[in-house]
Amino acid sequence: MSGTAGGAALGGQPEAAILHVDLDAFFAAVEVQLDPSLAGKPVIVGGVGARGVVAACTYEARAYGVHSAMPAVRAKRLCPHAVFLAGRYDRYVEFSGRLHEVFGRYTPLVEGISLDEAFLDVSGARRLLGPPEQIAWSIRREIKADLGLDASVGIAASKFVAKLASEAAKPTADRAGTRPGHGVFVVAPGTELAFLHPLSVRALWGVGPATYKRLERFGVVTIGDLAAMPLETLVSALGPALGHHLHELAWARDPRRVEPERAVKSVSHEETYARDIHDRAALAAEALRLAEGVATRLRRARLAGRTVTLKVRFADFSTVTRSHTLPEAVDAGPLITRAAVDLLAQIDSTPGVRLLGVGVSKLTDVAARQLSLLEAEPRDAAGSRDPNGRPSDAEWQQATSAVDQIRARFGDDAVGPAALVGTRGLRLKRRGDTQWGPSEPPKRA
Repeated sequence: MSGTAGGAALGGQPEAAILHVDLDAFFAAVEVQLDPSLAGKPVIVGGVGARGVVAACTYEARAYGVHSAMPAVRAKRLCPHAVFLAGRYDRYVEFSGRLHEVFGRYTPLVEGISLDEAFLDVSGARRLLGPPEQIAWSIRREIKADLGLDASVGIAASKFVAKLASEAAKPTADRAGTRPGHGVFVVAPGTELAFLHPLSVRALWGVGPATYKRLERFGVVTIGDLAAMPLETLVSALGPALGHHLHELAWARDPRRVEPERAVKSVSHEETYARDIHDRAALAAEALRLAEGVATRLRRARLAGRTVTLKVRFADFSTVTRSHTLPEAVDAGPLITRAAVDLLAQIDSTPGVRLLGVGVSKLTDVAARQLSLLEAEPRDAAGSRDPNGRPSDAEWQQATSAVDQIRARFGDDAVGPAALVGTRGLRLKRRGDTQWGPSEPPKRA
C-alpha cells in the first residue's frame, strides 16, 4: 500500500526525487530478527538501569504507550510484561552497514542521518530504475530480503518534507493491534502545503517542548497556524534565526541538497552513571577512559583535533562545558586526557557528577597532523621532556602508534592505560556501550 498527498499547488517545485528511508523500530526489530522467539512480543531495547532510557521498542510495546527516549522505569510501569534488552550497538552497526550496501545499489547520493535512516537522491537513477516511487518499493523489498527488516519511505522534492512523509508511511499501534502503514508515501510537487499544514507544529525541526509552549501562547497548534503568523511576530517571539527557520519550513521551503559525504565536525564519548560520582580521582579515571575511547575513534577515522571539550552534568541536571584549544592537532589518548583532566580541575564536583563527556573538535585529516609533527621535530628532539618531566607530544604519538599495532594484531583488550585495569581486565570505552544509560555502578580498579 502506498500513500500520496494532494492539494494546493506550489509553483516551480522540482520533481519529487528525494527519498527518506527509515527502518521501523530498528534496534528492537534487529533483536527480533536475531531471536525469532521474540516475534509478536513487546520488546524494549535500551538502558535497563534506573537511569536508562528506551532506545526503541516493537509496535506491540508502543500499543501500551512506550516510545523512544522514555525513561526505562516508566516503560516498565506501562508495559511490565515486556522483554527488556540492553542494546547491542555492534550488531546494529553491522545491520546498518548492510543497509547502506542496499542503498548503494540505487544511487551514490546517500546521506546517512543515523544507523537506521538516510536521505537518498534518486534523480539520476530514474532512466535506469524507473520513477522514484518504483525505486522506493524496490528498496523496501531488498531491505526485507537482505536484512529481514521493514522500512518506511517518504518521497518529496525536499529533505524536510520527505522525512515527514516517511512518518506518514509508518505502521501504527494501539491495544487493538498493529496496523500496517502505507510503506511508501509520496508528497507530489505542488501538494506540500496541503500535506504539511494540518500536521502538529511539533513536527517542525527546531520545535522542542520550550518552543512549543511559547507558540501555544499565540494559539499555534498546527504547521498551518504557524504559516499564518506574520513573520515579524514569529521573529519577535522566537528570535531571528529560529523564527526565519520555522517560517521557511512551514511554507515547505528547504533548499538543502542530499550530501553523501558530510565532514565529521567532532568526535565524543559521554557516559551517564548509575550513581553520582563525587570523588575527583574517580572522575579523573573516567575522563581518561572517555579520552582513550575518543582517541581510538579519531585514529581509526584518520583524524586529529585541536579543541578538547569536557561536559559535566550534575545531580540536579545542570550542565557545564569547558573547552581548551591545543597548539597542534592530536589523536593520542594521553594528550587528550591531559587536556580533559586539566579542564576537570576547574570544576567543583562536590554536588556529584551524573554524566561526564569528552569530545574533540576542530578536526583535520591525519596527513596534516603528521606534517605538523614533522615540522615540530627540531623543537622536540627524541628523548626530550617537558618541564614537568612528562614525555613529549612526539613520544606519545610514537607510543600510540605502537599501541595501535598491538591492538590490530591481538585485539583492543590487549593493551591500554594501566589506570583502567581492573578485576575484569581493561575498562575500555567502546562506542555504543551504555548508549542509553547505565546498567550498573562504575567500578574502580
